[in-house]
Amino acid sequence: MLDKLVTETRNERTMNLDEMSIMEVLQVMNEEDSKVPQAIKSQLPKIEQAIQLVIQSFRKGGRLIYVGAGTSGRLGILDAVECQPTFGTDFDMVRGLIAGGTDAFTTAVEGAEDDQGQGAKDLEEIHLSPLDTVIGIAASGRTPYVIGALQHAKRVGASTASLACNKDAEISRYADVSIEVVPGPEILTGSTRLKAGSAQKLVLNMISTCSMIGIGKVYKNLMVDVQPTNQKLVERSKLIIMQATDASYEEAAQVYEQANGNVKAAIVMVLTRCSYAEAVERLEKAEGFVRKAI
Repeated sequence: MLDKLVTETRNERTMNLDEMSIMEVLQVMNEEDSKVPQAIKSQLPKIEQAIQLVIQSFRKGGRLIYVGAGTSGRLGILDAVECQPTFGTDFDMVRGLIAGGTDAFTTAVEGAEDDQGQGAKDLEEIHLSPLDTVIGIAASGRTPYVIGALQHAKRVGASTASLACNKDAEISRYADVSIEVVPGPEILTGSTRLKAGSAQKLVLNMISTCSMIGIGKVYKNLMVDVQPTNQKLVERSKLIIMQATDASYEEAAQVYEQANGNVKAAIVMVLTRCSYAEAVERLEKAEGFVRKAI
């Protein structure tokens, strides 16, 4: 029953939300939002376990696949898309699936989340394999589309994790690792794009970022696999080389060109005074970890 879910419970602090001033609403929103990080803190061990599954998948050539409906699905797609420019991943390495298909990202597709069979079909269409990790996201923790996807992932032999914003969530039963972040009732009853959405976004940030660190896409605290797909990112790439090596802008720009825009290789070239070919070889032997390569 929906009324048993914390995400559907009325917030006692906002019973008269429609009578509150703008500043009063802002203050209570800010105070309620501050509860989100604390709710996540208790789930850090579970989040760590999920990240370990993802790293294992990546090391075997598998993928990370987020599955959700509505806000949850959109957040999964957002995190997946951002991995491409930030970490130099290809389109297929981190995927986001949403109930109702890509059109549902910008327009609500009514009833799509209730189609349990479609969750399985969408994973079949992208050829889910035992090497992959599927993370089902649902604020309520009971979305049929997500349950269907997790069930199919289990059948295939893929690793599974779930992310819900209620305790004892139904989707937790179908996952190897269940993350249950409970930030409490929303200020606007049932509007899980608020605290629940914020909680999900923060957890997905953790999962993707830590997983990428775990496969060598970060050196120190620099995103060394950034893809220079526009002028801003070209300049950021040169700045990263400067920050990693203490090189001047002129030297960083020169080695950036010599490395064909490969920031990792450029860093290794500067720090070890080697050629581009040797830098690439060093990185291959180090499985992409700059620190090991130098």
